Amino acid sequence: MLRAVRGSGRFLLPIPALGPSPAPPGPVRLSPQLCLQRRLLQQAAPPAAVPPAVGRWLLACSGAVAGAVVLGGVTRLTESGLSMVDWHLVKEMKPPRTQQEWEAEFQKYQQFPEFKILNHDMTLTEFKFIWYMEYSHRMWGRVVGLAYILPAAYFWRKGWLNRPMKGCVLALCGLVCFQGLLGWYMVKSGLEEKPDSYDIPRVSQYRLAAHLGSALVLYSASLWTGLSLLLPRHKLPETHQLTRLRQFAHGTTALIFLTALSGAFVAGLDAGLVYNSFPKMGERWIPDDLLAFSPMLRNVFENPTTVQFDHRILGITSFTAITALYLFSRKIPLPRRTRMAVTSLLAVACMQVGLGISTLLLYVPTPLAATHQSGSLALLSTALWLMSELRRIPK
Repeated sequence: MLRAVRGSGRFLLPIPALGPSPAPPGPVRLSPQLCLQRRLLQQAAPPAAVPPAVGRWLLACSGAVAGAVVLGGVTRLTESGLSMVDWHLVKEMKPPRTQQEWEAEFQKYQQFPEFKILNHDMTLTEFKFIWYMEYSHRMWGRVVGLAYILPAAYFWRKGWLNRPMKGCVLALCGLVCFQGLLGWYMVKSGLEEKPDSYDIPRVSQYRLAAHLGSALVLYSASLWTGLSLLLPRHKLPETHQLTRLRQFAHGTTALIFLTALSGAFVAGLDAGLVYNSFPKMGERWIPDDLLAFSPMLRNVFENPTTVQFDHRILGITSFTAITALYLFSRKIPLPRRTRMAVTSLLAVACMQVGLGISTLLLYVPTPLAATHQSGSLALLSTALWLMSELRRIPK
């Protein structure tokens, strides 16, 4: 190699060009066409990858929301939700400590309909129990809010969120704040004096359904986004059967969500105590008072018999759809993890149906009813997992 570079005993060196040295290059001006092409390429470029830590954070947030839903259900079942008669974001974080503070809190509770009509013989010790139940639910809600907002600000500042994820995180943080306000709006409906009503004081079933529905939306969005960031997509062949399975899974998940939401009307009206038999309602398949209210549409949301009947029908339909989804999936070659999701969905559905029937036949005991509500979250979670497994690969 040295001989090839050296001539006859001499190195060959480059000879500099004669004349003045070229001026240093100035800023290059692109034509409007090139500017437009660069802008289009930047818009078409895929968004930067989001670190896995963001996905794990969203899964943890969904777990915190699930805990709030379960704790809220127990608060409702123990009739503790109206024990705290005012709402302060910071002031109420400190519970009463002295005997005088507890007596003052108890006196405030005595001014409202639940004590006057339902709990007029309640002692201070009994009041402390329901107060702490509601207090725990409210404090857990504040923890959930901080679990969303503080890490979101940290990830935003670190630059770990791309543009689509920033919009998603803003929506989730806004929804968790809205959820807290909606909770107080729900409680206020149970504190109002209703002179024309002879029913026991309770919160509006409409507001209860809205409160639960927004919590389910927050939970589902957090879980779905977290799974989408952490679980790699399967390279499944886009066949007609797979497309049908994907559509079937989406429809079944929507049906599960609707069934869980209808449970809020059952809880709000204590409709689980109306007909405690299965599969018939009393001695009939269709009870006589199914359409007792007028106009007819009121029965769907205000008649306890109709509300329980609708919840039964939705539950049976959901279980039938899940079974059909499982049988249809057996005809399609699926990855092991996807197959596990389908099988788990059927298993959780069987458990949930058993819990629902047992809760009804045993006159809604609190531990069993709370487990049944937790089962609805487990069923919805498994359905979302299956949907995540069946996601399309972006082109």
